[in-house]
Amino acid sequence: MTQNVFICAGGTGGHVFPGLAVADALTSVADVECRFLGTAKGLESKVVTERGYPLELLSVSPMKGGGPVRAAKGALSVLGSMSSVVKLFRRHSPKVVVSIGGYSAGPAALGAIALGVPLVIIEPNAVSGFTHRVLAPFAKRAYVAWDEFAEKYGVKKSRVLGVPLRRGFAPKPYVAGPSRRVLVLGGSLGAQALNERLPPALGRVQKEIGGLEVVHQTGKDRAPFVRGLYDRAGIANVRCVPFVEDVAGEIAQSDLVIARAGAVSVAEIACLGRPSLLVPFPYAADDHQLKNALLYERRGACRVLVQERATVERLAADIKLVLVDDGLRERMARSAAKAGRPDAALEIACDLVELCQLPVRTRDGRPEGPFGRRREIH
Repeated sequence: MTQNVFICAGGTGGHVFPGLAVADALTSVADVECRFLGTAKGLESKVVTERGYPLELLSVSPMKGGGPVRAAKGALSVLGSMSSVVKLFRRHSPKVVVSIGGYSAGPAALGAIALGVPLVIIEPNAVSGFTHRVLAPFAKRAYVAWDEFAEKYGVKKSRVLGVPLRRGFAPKPYVAGPSRRVLVLGGSLGAQALNERLPPALGRVQKEIGGLEVVHQTGKDRAPFVRGLYDRAGIANVRCVPFVEDVAGEIAQSDLVIARAGAVSVAEIACLGRPSLLVPFPYAADDHQLKNALLYERRGACRVLVQERATVERLAADIKLVLVDDGLRERMARSAAKAGRPDAALEIACDLVELCQLPVRTRDGRPEGPFGRRREIH
């Protein structure tokens, strides 16, 4: 009999895409149906249903960023959504509720706790958001991305398995060559600071060392403007696109990736094993992007430049430093690959199956996938 699993992953791609990766992995190894909880305003309202998963919408308001009045309204909306969550859970009898973050996580987790449904947390960032900090004592398991972060949830309940990613982010060995290919990823919406500062910075590098090839993700409706800046900077070999469809392929072909430091972006670069220059978004909640970047830099996998210091001159200097040093790029690539966890989604799914005793998917009476292989080995 198919069991239900609810996944709370809403708001931004940093929550939604790991949630989808876990759902894909979980449905491949277990006889379960994954149902998502989110809001109409989040990215989940578009991409979750496109991927074929049921999405239940809640009316929840943000609590942070607007003083005590906004906090009070947000708290009331969480409490108001509780009755909807309880009705959903009673109707579908979930075996487990998985929280990755977003406004829906609060009422969903409270509903799970009230009904005695196991709650697990996936925390891809180097710092927990408010909801996960509150939920930590009630979670049966916490999947985290960084060793340094495991103790926040307790060593016994934590598993350091990395950030769950979609398929395709497998390690690809890097060997420095004559190419100088730079990939700029400013997130799915682009990044204004990177859009404005990188064309003149890369123009300076082009004049000094030559041979640059650039792919720049600009965000919606910004490609013509950014392309004009590259034209003025004297870089002809450049491709400006609103959104990079094949992120894995573009990272694999790059000699240097310049990006923000969201958990998913960092994990994708690490899993493919490429050098990077990270410019964290300075207004991220709890400054989590900077903390992600600093933990990654500590492993020797990247260089970090905070936005207020990321002038055209400093960007040009850091980019040139990496591109002219083949040995540095290869060392950074190896360190990145060591930090990558390309099987995070599958490992989380397998642990969830064992933790919550989910029904394993079978073929001809035998377990499929990693469970079948494990039993054959042992």
